[in-house]
Amino acid sequence: MELDSGHWCACGASFELDRICAALSDPGRHGRRRGLCVLAVRRRVSEAGDTVIVQAPAGALRGVRTPGATEFRAVPYAAPPTGANRWRAPIAAPQWTGVRDATEFGPDAMQRPSPLQAHSRAPGAGEDCLYLNIAVPEGGGEHLPVMVWFHGGSFMFGSASDRRTDPAAFAREGVICISVGFRLGIFGFLAHPDLAAESIANSAGNYSLLDQIAALRWIRDNIAAFGGNPDRITIFGVSSGGAAAALLLVSPLAKGLFHQAILESAGAFRPLARLDQAMIEGVKLGPVADLRRRSAEEILALETRLVPAQRSLTSARILRPIRDGWVVPADEHVAFSTGQIYAVPAIVGSNTDEGSRLVAAWKIDNREDWSAILRADFGPAARKAEQLYPATTDADARPAIAALFGDTQFQLGARELARRLGEHQPRTFRYLFTKKRAGASDGPHHGGEVPYVFGHLDQPPIGGATVEPDARDVSLSESIRRAWVRFAATGIPGTIDGVAWPDARSGSFVELGETTTVRAEWREAQIDFLCGVLGIGAKQ
Repeated sequence: MELDSGHWCACGASFELDRICAALSDPGRHGRRRGLCVLAVRRRVSEAGDTVIVQAPAGALRGVRTPGATEFRAVPYAAPPTGANRWRAPIAAPQWTGVRDATEFGPDAMQRPSPLQAHSRAPGAGEDCLYLNIAVPEGGGEHLPVMVWFHGGSFMFGSASDRRTDPAAFAREGVICISVGFRLGIFGFLAHPDLAAESIANSAGNYSLLDQIAALRWIRDNIAAFGGNPDRITIFGVSSGGAAAALLLVSPLAKGLFHQAILESAGAFRPLARLDQAMIEGVKLGPVADLRRRSAEEILALETRLVPAQRSLTSARILRPIRDGWVVPADEHVAFSTGQIYAVPAIVGSNTDEGSRLVAAWKIDNREDWSAILRADFGPAARKAEQLYPATTDADARPAIAALFGDTQFQLGARELARRLGEHQPRTFRYLFTKKRAGASDGPHHGGEVPYVFGHLDQPPIGGATVEPDARDVSLSESIRRAWVRFAATGIPGTIDGVAWPDARSGSFVELGETTTVRAEWREAQIDFLCGVLGIGAKQ
């Protein structure tokens, strides 16, 4: 039995499709991939109808059928970054022979223990972590939109196999969705003079971002075999995953590898360390030759030497993206302001209570602690900060710092990204997520929108507990996911709950809460103040 590429067999009988070689020579249809011969989909359905084989340029893959989707798990997009490849740019994965099993999840990136790991379906963690999980709609298709998910976790934690961000949720909506594993923490961002000396660009660090860029190259070159459109790729992510996606907008190495972006609580416009600053810290760990001889577990144990117990709100942090002038511009703020960006259509947003869960471990017991934090971060501007983030009693101290944390790390970035992208791309849209979970007295917290986006309301949000969804939770989740899918397909989210979504040039945005409305302001005075302190340039 023969089927055209892009069709999926739903029967239970065992068979194999003939291989079809299709020369992608139509530039209008395949753009930059013209001239490349790609093998069309070759699929085998077992007696139980539970496996599918796809022949991609990288090699043949056996995936597994799941409700409403077919999934290809632990697909290598680069060689393992181990041994001599530790702290080097990713190397393309060699083409394999035979059929590679892609029915089980691969390892997560090396990371210290965190609550996020409780939700991972990975068999463990290791340096060999550069894998994709690809979910294709049941029944397949041709030229389907592609969505690529970058997980969050402060660039230190997280999983591409988190059950709460299962890409199959979007495959069931008719798009191909892919989650990406990449290096984290000390493995993803260590900067050291020895590493810079090895680099053709005289750079070091940003290996995590280079992993994401390598993943996008693999997707561009292989996704047509799965029925995807290599010219309709949307990157999206939350928290540090959104921040990474934002930096790819200004990275010359990523240009042309994606065509749209959705940035959820992206944390953009936070201070980044310069390469020289990051290398001063990295050299404290000793020569790279010695570090490469140490086990992954030993390297991970060194990470805490570079991570402060309590972060500054207004200064750069180590083991984060670096202004290296190669992967990331020497000043990404200038790039955003002057239009030196990959101006693709974008959705940008944040949640109302971004900070409270993230400062839960901070020592903020009274007004003295509150005042000390403001003085340390703002110096002469501390008095103005006290007016904008007041704490008249000891009980006010923690909520005030939580609001400040949320503004510096997320609210500022959402507004400024939307403004600056909107100046160069009219299809820029902003949202503010305000829906509290049923029975909650606060929130929505950082990451609180993620269960709505992926439709996993039965799963707890980041740092939260499982709550039975109410009717509005369910309807809002469906509305958001459909808007994300429309955007992936067309570059425009359209209406949401019957409300037209204004573009960011208007200065307005949609509020996604108990109802969906259009708003024009959110914490403007606080964000203007922070822009001035950070030298970003507030709206006048």
